[in-house]
Amino acid sequence: MKRLETGAVRDNLSKVLAFVDSTLEDVDCPLKTLYQIDIAVEEIFVNIASYAYSPGTGKAVIEIETEAEPGCVAITFRDSGIPYDPLAKEDPDITLCAEEREIGGLGIFMVKKSMDDVKYEYSGGQNILTIRKNLKG
Repeated sequence: MKRLETGAVRDNLSKVLAFVDSTLEDVDCPLKTLYQIDIAVEEIFVNIASYAYSPGTGKAVIEIETEAEPGCVAITFRDSGIPYDPLAKEDPDITLCAEEREIGGLGIFMVKKSMDDVKYEYSGGQNILTIRKNLKG
């Protein structure tokens, strides 16, 4: 398992993406899958940076586990901010035009649709969100 602890601020997004990308490149992650994971990582990290500690700041921990068989990656995000389960919110109605939809929820909806599994738990004073993606397509 690889681990990165960083300040939960938007300016650290490039650091987080570089950490994720270097790990995935080491396991020959296909480019299309890498892009899907990057979009999910960006959405989750920016949400932590924007809302977890508002109005203050705090830390975020990103852990990556890769498995040779069945060729899967799990990325876990941890923060000690305000307890919040992003999976509890109802999915947006994407059949409505943008002007008719409520604001919010589209990013985590995209994460849920592009990843093979997304789980949330609140444990030990931490929000823990884990995304999983099969690297073999």
